[in-house]
Amino acid sequence: MMHTDSTHVKTKKALQSEATRARLLDAGRKLFGKHGYANVGTEEIVRAAGVTRGALYHQFADKRELFAAVFEETERELIAKAISAQVAVDDPVDALRGAFIAWLDACSEPAAQRIILVDAPGVLGWEQWRAIGEQLGLGGTMAALQMGMDAGAFAKLPVRPLAHVVVAAVDEAALYVARAEDKETARAEMKQILDRLVDSLRA
Repeated sequence: MMHTDSTHVKTKKALQSEATRARLLDAGRKLFGKHGYANVGTEEIVRAAGVTRGALYHQFADKRELFAAVFEETERELIAKAISAQVAVDDPVDALRGAFIAWLDACSEPAAQRIILVDAPGVLGWEQWRAIGEQLGLGGTMAALQMGMDAGAFAKLPVRPLAHVVVAAVDEAALYVARAEDKETARAEMKQILDRLVDSLRA
C-alpha cells in the first residue's frame, strides 16, 4: 500500500512539474516571439507563467536554457507543418516542393521567425542552432528523398549527405526571407529558386 501511495505522490509531482514546464514554455514562447530574447527578463517570464522564480530555476538552469527548449518546441511544430504538407500529395517531387514552401511560410510568421531565425543563431550559437535543426529535420528529409528515389522520381544519390545539403539550403532560404526588407519579393524569388532546386533532383 505504501508503495502505491509513494508512486501516486511521485506521479502527482511529475504531473505538476510537467504543467509548470508547459506554462514556462508557453510564456517564454509568447514573450520571446513578441519582444525578442534580449528584451525579456526572467521576472517577466515567471509573472506571465504564474509561477515562482524558484520554479523556473527548478525546470531550467537559466533563461538561455528556457529559450533553447522554446526554440526546439517551435522548430518541431514548424517541421511538422512542413511534413504535413507532403501527406496528401502523391508525386514525390511535388510533395518535397510543398514541404519546402510550407517551411518557408511557417518561418515567415513573425514570432516563429524571431525565435527560429533571428535570435536562435546568436543565443544558442550557430553550431547548436544547426545541430538541433538537423537533428529534428534531417530524418524527415531523408525519408522524403529516399521515397522519391525508390519511386524513380529523384536521381539516386547518397541520401544522408544530400539531406544535409537540402536542410541547409532551405534554412538559408528562410533566413534570406527573414532578413529581407521586402519580404514578399524575397519569398517569391526564393520560391522560384527552391522550385528549381527540387527540379534539379529529378531522375
